[in-house]
Amino acid sequence: MEHIGKLELRLWGAADSLRANSNFASNEYFMPVMGLIFLRHAYSRFLKVRDEIIPTLPSRGGKTRPLKKEDFSARSSIFLRDEAQFDYLVSLPEGETASTAVIAAMKSIEEDYTTLEGLLPKQEYAELDEDALRQVLRIFNDPALQKADGDVFGRIYEYFLTQFADQKAHDNGEFFTPRSIVETIVNFIEPTRGKVIDPACGSGGMFVQSAHFVETMKANPNERLTFYGMEKNPTTLRLAKMNLAVHGLEGNIEKAISYYEDPHKAHEPFDYVMANPPFNVDEIDAEKMKDDKRLSFGLPGVNKGGKVSNGNYVWMSFFHSYLSNTGRAGIVMSSQASSAGGQEAKVREAIVKTGDMDVMLAIRGNFFYTRTVPCELWFMDKGKPEHLRDKVLMLDARQVFRKVTRKICDFSPEQEKNLTSIVWLYRGQEDRFAGLVQDYLSTAREEAQATDFTGLLDVLGKAFTHFAAHADVAELKAGIAKLTSDAKAYGEAATALAQPDASIDALTAAWTAIQPLADQAKTLIKEIDHLVKEAQKAQDTTAKALPANIRAIEVSVANTPAFSAFLLYFNDLSWRYAPRWRCC
Repeated sequence: MEHIGKLELRLWGAADSLRANSNFASNEYFMPVMGLIFLRHAYSRFLKVRDEIIPTLPSRGGKTRPLKKEDFSARSSIFLRDEAQFDYLVSLPEGETASTAVIAAMKSIEEDYTTLEGLLPKQEYAELDEDALRQVLRIFNDPALQKADGDVFGRIYEYFLTQFADQKAHDNGEFFTPRSIVETIVNFIEPTRGKVIDPACGSGGMFVQSAHFVETMKANPNERLTFYGMEKNPTTLRLAKMNLAVHGLEGNIEKAISYYEDPHKAHEPFDYVMANPPFNVDEIDAEKMKDDKRLSFGLPGVNKGGKVSNGNYVWMSFFHSYLSNTGRAGIVMSSQASSAGGQEAKVREAIVKTGDMDVMLAIRGNFFYTRTVPCELWFMDKGKPEHLRDKVLMLDARQVFRKVTRKICDFSPEQEKNLTSIVWLYRGQEDRFAGLVQDYLSTAREEAQATDFTGLLDVLGKAFTHFAAHADVAELKAGIAKLTSDAKAYGEAATALAQPDASIDALTAAWTAIQPLADQAKTLIKEIDHLVKEAQKAQDTTAKALPANIRAIEVSVANTPAFSAFLLYFNDLSWRYAPRWRCC
């Protein structure tokens, strides 16, 4: 993920060339580009799963059984025939056109997976310039993508959708929920077994993350969960089904306007509801839905034009009605919803009085690519224990975030875990909280003990020897001596740390014991930063002090691979060592 920003720009530049070399408008080349990302993601997952499957295949008479579609479905992946594999498309045989090959690849996938029949882009590729399409295929086969996992492709997928949204190419991108928000919803409601519905499913991200949650338990999501979705936009519907397919998931996603249609009524009630519905919609026809049984708390305010003045509590009523007696829901909601007055306030009061409201989490702005407003996550739980039915856990996480870019924030994995651990404590699951703390302390102990200063001190010694003849290196020498001593003390303290058990007393003792080590780590980071600056000063002084002819020899020495490697290593010292210590 480290260099993904540059990779995204390169991929987008290549994809955007398709528009320049075709008759497509932005909204028309949206699907062919997303289709190529689908193929590339499918191939990456295919390779990974194939390598897992092959060692498990039965053999008879020295011959191993061929791979089958079912082998991949069992591991949440899709099977790809040879002609649908990305490396084949990149290196096409002489005389075959790229557009024909891509269309054939899409058709072969639709033949193997009838749920995708008619959904994958095909004839659009015939309108693209041959050379431009081949170039895009080559760039989409970037070495950085050949071993990329789902996280990388998920990020690229979202980045492309954002770019298209900026061009107003498709529905303003409002149906794509940031990964960290979806993961937080999944972590709070824990969809382990049963029926899942998302009545505003967009590209299906809630389903995919629910499947990942089940996979962490070493279980097959297709055996544990059944997915139901509704989506009004036909293009988004195609993206959702492609997203499920590339993860090897099965789901029933119907084209529907959820305000007026309920295509999954026969499957109610549901064990889990997850959704990121559109915020503050004010064009819902009240007359069309006045008798909807999903509105058990009544309609929120209706304006003079016969429209529901704000749809937030229409959605909230729907979500509550979908749940089984033990069901849980997690919803992304506008921050305005928690303070709305009038009829909305009455609906909110009625929902709270059911005792089914469970948790509310406030999140700062800039978590979404296409809107900057803050939001809240609302959670319901119809199966709450009796002692919690008159309680709602309210978390203010507006100061919990990390900067992804200048404009975008998210939760780090550790922040997600920490927020989830508060919910565990609220639910009386102290053992899970203790297990997380134990994991943190064990990681810090292992990282501290794994730090090896041998290479670092060797490089510093070479730096001192190299610069000593031409510069004042007294401070550098003193710093090396101090770092050597402090590093030794740090290593001894790290070795002395014991592995804690999961009891609260043991964890408290381990936490107390590791605090001095954390302070030592901060000191060592500062020392290394200082030594890097001293060495740079000595290097600059040496360059100025040498006569021109000697400097020429010095430069030739500096250009040798060994010395270049030394400088590269030396300049990266802080980067190399600091991350280990910061875990403390």
